[in-house]
Amino acid sequence: MPQPFHLSYFLQGSSVHAWGSPFIGTIGQDWQSASFFRDLAQGLERACFDYLLIEDSIYVGENWQNSRDLFLKTGLCIPRQEPSVVATLLAASTSRLGIVPTLSTFAYHPYLTARITGSLDQISGGRAGWNMVTGSSDFAAQNFGMQAMPEHDKRYEMAEEYVEIVKGLWGSWAPGAQVGGLEPGEESGQLFDPSKVNTIDFEGEYYASRGPLNSGPTVQDRPVIAQAGGSKMGIRFAARHADTIVAAPDGAENMRAYREQVRAQMVENGRDPDSCKVLFLVSPIVEETEEMARWKSEQRRVEAEQNMDVRLARLGWTINIDFSEFDLDQPVGELTTNGHQTTLKQFLEAAGQNTLREAVLERATKGYGVDLVGTPDSVAAQMEEAMEVAGGDGFLIALGDLSRRSLATITDGLVPALQRRGLVRKKYEHEMLRDNLLAF
Repeated sequence: MPQPFHLSYFLQGSSVHAWGSPFIGTIGQDWQSASFFRDLAQGLERACFDYLLIEDSIYVGENWQNSRDLFLKTGLCIPRQEPSVVATLLAASTSRLGIVPTLSTFAYHPYLTARITGSLDQISGGRAGWNMVTGSSDFAAQNFGMQAMPEHDKRYEMAEEYVEIVKGLWGSWAPGAQVGGLEPGEESGQLFDPSKVNTIDFEGEYYASRGPLNSGPTVQDRPVIAQAGGSKMGIRFAARHADTIVAAPDGAENMRAYREQVRAQMVENGRDPDSCKVLFLVSPIVEETEEMARWKSEQRRVEAEQNMDVRLARLGWTINIDFSEFDLDQPVGELTTNGHQTTLKQFLEAAGQNTLREAVLERATKGYGVDLVGTPDSVAAQMEEAMEVAGGDGFLIALGDLSRRSLATITDGLVPALQRRGLVRKKYEHEMLRDNLLAF
């Protein structure tokens, strides 16, 4: 029997991000209602995905000609609705799918993060997670009264205190804290046991919190922590704290090396490596025939050639670099950033001595991680092969052209093919997110 793997979805922040693409429907008018978010979540739940991760950024891009114009005109990485609000809507629209909003350490005080995610865990019946990010954009920092983001490694030093507070607050309600009201009509005269609700009295170099958490106990032992550990500091952090990791190494062999590195560091930290699921980003192209899929794959390069400014602005948005003054026909050269270092590192490694134009076009022609292109059955076979090389644990799907049509190619085309091969679940084993992640 093949070893099953997990599937989750990486929502790139906005229901309008594929505006202008074919089959996008009326999203340009109805994106504010978040009706598409509900359709997405319910479709993923029918396909028995583990969780939906809601990516976020808290600024309008200006990484092209030192202006917001291109981002606003094309709907590039904008708008981004508050993820905790969207998460609440999606929790109410589903019953088994895990809901994992992004809450950044620079924008939310740790008490607020613990309270939001703890409350989401309660109202969802134990399906909440928290995607922990430290932020990477100076524009975002300026929205919160800072001149710039702290240096990359400093952000992770600060995050250690942050996570310790959040975990402490989740744990400020000990098991069995509620003693009354557990049965209809019960009148014990006492709802909570004061001896099981405690302060945490944390005083650190960067953060402080007294506690306890006033929203009450979580349903799960604690909400699931997701983290994208790509840099050395990020991997070390994820190995200490993450329950699931967003990973984007290129190629199955690099996926294996990354997973083995994380698992080894988990063992060094006294953790069971099987308690954290490493999910690799992919963007499958699934069509009825191989020819249709190859044509659609080729269109990625065509679209990039026609919209080079948008491609460069999107890359610059991620890594905090404005490419508008660069010569497209010169080698990329050496670049540094205080932004998303893993993305820049991978881009430079892939670029080599190629020109900037060539590097961007090459990046556009491939999906994340491993390039998955074909019919439902052939893509299922490609995923099985990649997972055998990587060693586990599953995939985090992100579609650049997300629409109801493209979603159906995954939930109604690819997933049934994976299920027929015994590679993914056909029904949820448990009610809570953590339990489903640990089911295999």
